[in-house]
Amino acid sequence: MSGTVRLFRGSTPVEGLQPDDRGFRYGEGVFETMRAHRGAVPWWPAHWQRLARGAARLGLPLPPPGMALAEASALLAGGNAVLRLQLTRGGGGRGYASPGTAEPTWVLSLHSLPPVPAGEGLRLRWCGLRLAAQPALAGIKHCNRLEQVLARAELDTGEPADEGLLLGPEDELVSAIAANVFVLRGGEWLTPPVERCGVAGVCRGWLLEQGLARVQRLSRGDVEAADAVVLTNAVRGILPVVRLGARRWEPHPRMRMLRQALAAAHPAFVDPDLETA
Repeated sequence: MSGTVRLFRGSTPVEGLQPDDRGFRYGEGVFETMRAHRGAVPWWPAHWQRLARGAARLGLPLPPPGMALAEASALLAGGNAVLRLQLTRGGGGRGYASPGTAEPTWVLSLHSLPPVPAGEGLRLRWCGLRLAAQPALAGIKHCNRLEQVLARAELDTGEPADEGLLLGPEDELVSAIAANVFVLRGGEWLTPPVERCGVAGVCRGWLLEQGLARVQRLSRGDVEAADAVVLTNAVRGILPVVRLGARRWEPHPRMRMLRQALAAAHPAFVDPDLETA
């Protein structure tokens, strides 16, 4: 399945990316990574809204909404997969100045579902890399992800870990490398703000909209003293954390309740263990 791709320039299917594509040259673009279930994307509206917010921030025109959804459905052909939609400004020559007449490029691609984590949860490490504060880009899923690439490379050495936690310039918690973070304190789930850096995840947004969590500035110490920790993203759902350095957590009933709520809203995240518990 991986490598199944459809490429468009405006409303026209094309065969290849332009060499001067500004997404390729400068990261001038946005993307969405979505969980598809039986040929449908249950959170498509939320992903499209975030794509639109990011495109507006960068001054990019959107693909035709109906066409994008129809092409995505045709590509999925009723299957379960990870669907990626990437939008760039298109070709524009050399230099940072954006051309006023460039026709946007957008790409749909299918990828295999990620493996289910082994064991009872994830092992985390603190990353040495700090995320830079840039409010103009905060929250959106833009195509420049070099900070995440460098942070992920840290996991290839040292103590084994499944994911890394990232701090901001003032040592405040921002996120994991490829997920948002929620900590349980005082009986409520808390997640850090993303107005200065980080990505406003779709699964994160769903939890906040449902009143299952709230936003609060958090420190490294807040995480390590939490009653439970979970990571969330739109592809993998809600993932329990069992270890962060020397700190360990046992499965918490509030985490089970959170995952049950997600399973009721998104069919791809129905867990047989939760159904029979």
